[in-house]
Amino acid sequence: MRVVIQDDYEKMCEWAANYIADRMRAHKEDRPFVLGLPTGSSPLGVYARLVEKNKAGEISFANVVTFNMDEYLGLPHEHDQSYWYFMHDNFFDHLVDMKPENINILNGMTDDPEGECARYEEKIASYGGIDLFMGGIGVDGHLAFNEPYTSLTSRTGLRDLTTDTRIVNSRFFGGDPEKVPAQALSVGIGTVTDAKEVLVLISGHNKARALAAVVEGGVSQKWTCSALQMHNAAIIACDEASCGELTVDTYKYFLDIEKGERL
Repeated sequence: MRVVIQDDYEKMCEWAANYIADRMRAHKEDRPFVLGLPTGSSPLGVYARLVEKNKAGEISFANVVTFNMDEYLGLPHEHDQSYWYFMHDNFFDHLVDMKPENINILNGMTDDPEGECARYEEKIASYGGIDLFMGGIGVDGHLAFNEPYTSLTSRTGLRDLTTDTRIVNSRFFGGDPEKVPAQALSVGIGTVTDAKEVLVLISGHNKARALAAVVEGGVSQKWTCSALQMHNAAIIACDEASCGELTVDTYKYFLDIEKGERL
């Protein structure tokens, strides 16, 4: 596992966007570059920088296929808190050459959640898997909507959201947790770790316990993000504020070994 520590959120996002852009440019295969994407506040800075690079002609999304991590169950596309809406409003609608047919987001209005999730897994497989999956984690270490104690080999499926997650997300629903859907469709931990590379963004002091768990703790269903320890090409891009719970030796180790990556 690589842990790339940057001074602040802005520099973390700059590093991550540069890394993704480099991987996109290096992709020489005939098939599309397949990119897994999250929602939430963590990736917003990365999306803004990727849009800038795209508009400047530095990178192209013409041969990129995307798969989003999750979607609330029961929210239509036009709902301003659906993840379909979020992704188009914050990213896809600003790219100059992203093909709509290459955008894949789970259908939260499906009448057949199990079938929708199975089709999603099949479509990912049809492209030869995901090349790079970017993600963020919750304060309890959940990755996508894989709450604590979700199987570390789980696949895309229906997830029940914890009260804590609904409370945290209620800031987007007028502060009322009851307005937050109680279920979501989400890729599994196994779906994420099947990707050739996984890049997880962690920022802010409120994520410090989660960062320490994924880096220094054992592999555990309690911290679903800890499955990254078993991935051969997992990278955590984080800021100083999120490093508060790391031991001094761990912090110094990653600063030393990644010193060439410091912005």
